[in-house]
Amino acid sequence: MIQPHIGVLQEKSLHASVKTWYAGPEDQLETKVDGYVIDIVRADDLLVEIQTRSFAPLKRKLGELTQTRRVRLVHPIATEKWIVKVDAEGEAFGRRKSPKRGRVEDLFNEMVSVSHLMERETFAVEVLLIQEEDVRCYDGKGSWRHPEWRAYDRRLLDVVERRRFEEPEDFLAFLPDDERLPRPFTNRELAKAAGIRMNLAGKMTYSLRHMDALTVVGKKVNAQLFTEAAGMPGAGSANRASEAT
Repeated sequence: MIQPHIGVLQEKSLHASVKTWYAGPEDQLETKVDGYVIDIVRADDLLVEIQTRSFAPLKRKLGELTQTRRVRLVHPIATEKWIVKVDAEGEAFGRRKSPKRGRVEDLFNEMVSVSHLMERETFAVEVLLIQEEDVRCYDGKGSWRHPEWRAYDRRLLDVVERRRFEEPEDFLAFLPDDERLPRPFTNRELAKAAGIRMNLAGKMTYSLRHMDALTVVGKKVNAQLFTEAAGMPGAGSANRASEAT
């Protein structure tokens, strides 16, 4: 009898479901490559890693693999979520729709760990915008903030859209156009124009800088001013705006 790999034994529903949805009939699952277990290995030797949470634990693994192999990192983001409550035995007794809606920009919460890898032609990131169930168990084993409720599982309901980023300039699509966000700009101006939190705007500019898609051109009071790096689409008009400033 073939024993399941330890990664499969600890696998949560969302990770398993995304892997099943993403894999093709010829793909190999949970295969060891260069000392690492890979979620999906394709016939053309593309390695696909699925990460439902933080990218930080994968930083070393991705860094080593992308030196010699093509790797695609797949990350699901829930644009719609339903909260399902279960008791200690796993029996559901409540379900409601969460008011929180994820968006593709939330990718930058995790890109801060691996943004430097985007300069390698061997690395790409794909976002799956999904609908999911967030299952919470009422068993008194939760966090200090919510001790009664424990994060129990996440379940994939549907994949509604997918977006792939293969090179640094692909991420510049997140920046609003010149009319909404004149160049150069601060994090605060980016947050307002894009309709995102300041914290996320800071992670976006940090990531874009570390993949050499964005550069610092000065300061406005104490805030750094950013614009597209030389050679990137829009860099010409951005640099002229910088000189005018």
